[in-house]
Amino acid sequence: MQTAVFIYAHPDDETFGAAGTIGLLRSKGWRVVLVCATLGQQGKCGDPALCSQEALGAVRERELRDAACVLDISAIHLLGYEDKALGGVPPGEIRRTLVAILRAETPELVFTFDPNGFNAHPDHVAISRFASDAVSAAADARWFPELGPAHAVTELLWTTVLEPWEEHPAMENAASADVVVDVSPWADKKEAALRAHRTQHLSIDRYFLSRPNLQALLGVETWRRAWPRATEGRADLPF
Repeated sequence: MQTAVFIYAHPDDETFGAAGTIGLLRSKGWRVVLVCATLGQQGKCGDPALCSQEALGAVRERELRDAACVLDISAIHLLGYEDKALGGVPPGEIRRTLVAILRAETPELVFTFDPNGFNAHPDHVAISRFASDAVSAAADARWFPELGPAHAVTELLWTTVLEPWEEHPAMENAASADVVVDVSPWADKKEAALRAHRTQHLSIDRYFLSRPNLQALLGVETWRRAWPRATEGRADLPF
């Protein structure tokens, strides 16, 4: 079974920009694995608050698992790092963790944030750097030989920003997409997964549910190829 690994910083990252792509992959029989570096425990609890700040990490983990159930994600790896401090994680430590996952899961495709972190969030920027580094290290047998045979992914894909996201001033990366995916058949699932992240309703309402162009937001996802495709024209790849 072909495998795709999505590597993100927080619960809800997987839904905002990738839920439709996950739906597409699952419809084609791919196994989808999610890596989430933190539980977003320093984030908002909702307004009115749905839990205490101390309980937020546990609540957001449940929300993540609810969203993953909606999206039929095959497996979740929680790394347990502190929210809003991901950039301070020792690079060698997280490199080893991610290489172990990549060699165990042997994905064809890996998805993560672009180097700008999609919206310049420091944790997003950090996980982009760590994920891209790990993809390279996993393919090099000199790194961590005790973690198993080297594994080279076919393609690493980064988030990108196109309309209608560019209207938001925080979105600094206006690079055009290499891949534009029609995910409209999975728009309802994406909306349901967004709603599963109940504590994050303020952001979800602001960027999605309150928008007059909701269906446009839900129906298209865009990606940038981090480097040229390893094997051009492979018919077994989804895009």
